[in-house]
Amino acid sequence: MNKKLLLVLPTSKGGFWGKVHNGKAGLVRLSLPTVAALTPPDWDVLIHDARTDAVDYGLKVDLVGITAFTPEVPQAYQIADNFRKRGVPVVMGGVHVSALPDEALEHADTVIICEAEDVWEILLRDLEAGKLQKIYRATKPCDMYDMKIPKRHLIEREMYVSPNTIQATRGCPFDCDYCAVTGVFGRQFRMRPVKDVVEEVAAFDTQNYFFVDDNICGNPGYAKKLFRALIPLRKTWGGQTSITFARDEELLELYAKSGGRYAFIGFETISEENLIKANKKWNQVDSYGEMIRKIHRAGINIVGSFIFGFDDDDVLAFQRTFEFIVENQIDAAQFHILTPFPGTRLFESMKSEKRILSQDWSKYTTSEVVFQPRKMTVEELQENYYWIFHKTNSAYNIIKRVFRSWRGIPYRLYINASYRNKARRMPRKRKSTCFDLTKP
Repeated sequence: MNKKLLLVLPTSKGGFWGKVHNGKAGLVRLSLPTVAALTPPDWDVLIHDARTDAVDYGLKVDLVGITAFTPEVPQAYQIADNFRKRGVPVVMGGVHVSALPDEALEHADTVIICEAEDVWEILLRDLEAGKLQKIYRATKPCDMYDMKIPKRHLIEREMYVSPNTIQATRGCPFDCDYCAVTGVFGRQFRMRPVKDVVEEVAAFDTQNYFFVDDNICGNPGYAKKLFRALIPLRKTWGGQTSITFARDEELLELYAKSGGRYAFIGFETISEENLIKANKKWNQVDSYGEMIRKIHRAGINIVGSFIFGFDDDDVLAFQRTFEFIVENQIDAAQFHILTPFPGTRLFESMKSEKRILSQDWSKYTTSEVVFQPRKMTVEELQENYYWIFHKTNSAYNIIKRVFRSWRGIPYRLYINASYRNKARRMPRKRKSTCFDLTKP
C-alpha cells in the first residue's frame, strides 16, 4: 500500500497581501506542486492551501511537508505541532526555515535547507528506513535541465485567481541588502532550457499566465531567446523584472511581442541615497522617467513597487513618491514597509544596532513596522503607509491611471481594482502626519 504525503501551505494572520476574497487566493505558488512532482510513485500526495480552507488534522497521512514565508511561519509551526501531537512526522522548508533551521526544528522532525530537488527523495527513503536526519541540505544549486513539471492537477484550480504560474529561471544577479532570496540562496542565476518552458506554457489551459521568477530578464540573452520562442503561442503574461530591461530596446520589444502585458518593477525608492545604502545602485532615479516612457511606448503596463522606511526616508518621502507616480503615469502601485527578514544583511545590521522592535514573525508582512526608523517615528511610518495606499488607490486617481491610454485598459482596470480592495481593508486615519486627506 502506498504511503501518504500531505503538503501544506499555511496562511498569515496579519497584513493585507495574499488574503482570500470570494473564496479565492491569488497566484498559485509552485513550491508544493513541484515537491509533489519530485515524490516517487509509491507515495500518494495531497496538497492543502490553508489560505483557502482550514487544515484537517484527522487525515491519515505518513508525512506532512510544510513551506512558508516568514509571516506564515507562526501558523506553520502551529500546524506542525498539531500533527506531531498525533504522531505524524513533519518536514519543513522554505526561505525562512533555511535562514533559521534551529528555530524550525523546535516544531519539525526535520528541515530542508535551500532547495529540495536533490535531497527530497533521499529524505523519503531515510524516513521509510527509520533513519530520518534532522537536516537535509543540498551541496549545490539544483540543475534546471529536465526539471519536473509541477503537478498542478493536485491543486484546486478554481480556488485561485491566477491558476497558471511558471518558473523559467531561479536567482537574481543583483544582491539587495533587504532581499531574503539572495540572502539565503545566493546570486547564481540559473535557466531552464527554452524548449522546456515553451512546452509547459503551450500546455496551459488559460490564455494568461504569470512568471514567478525573481527577475525574468535577469539574463538578457536568455530572456530574448525565450520571448522569441513564446511569440507563436499568442498567450499573454506578466512577470517581475528590474527596470534595467528598458535599456535594451530589443529586449523590451520582445517582452511585448511575446505577450508580456505588464511588468512588476521594483523601483523601491526615489532616493539615490537609499538605493546606494540598499546596494541597489543599478537603479538610477534620474533615468526612471525615460525608462518608464520606453516601457509604455512598447505597450507594457507597469506595476511599480515602492518601499518606505529606508534610512534616508522622512515623512515627505510619501508625498514625493505619490507625485512621482502621478507624474510618470505608473499604471498601478504597491507599497511596502521595509522589513528586516531573517537571512538578510538588513536583518543582521538592524539586529546589531538594536533597532528591531519585534521578532513576532506574524508581523513581518511588509505592511507593519517592526523596526525603529531613522528619520520618523514608528507611528509616522505606519500611518503614512496607510495614507499613500488610500491616496493612490482613490477612485479619482485610479481613473486617471486606467485611462492614460486606450491600449491595455483591461489590465490596468483589473490590477487597480485589486489594490483598491486591499486599500479598503486598511485603517483610514483621520489625518496623516503631513498631508491633507480631503483632496482627491
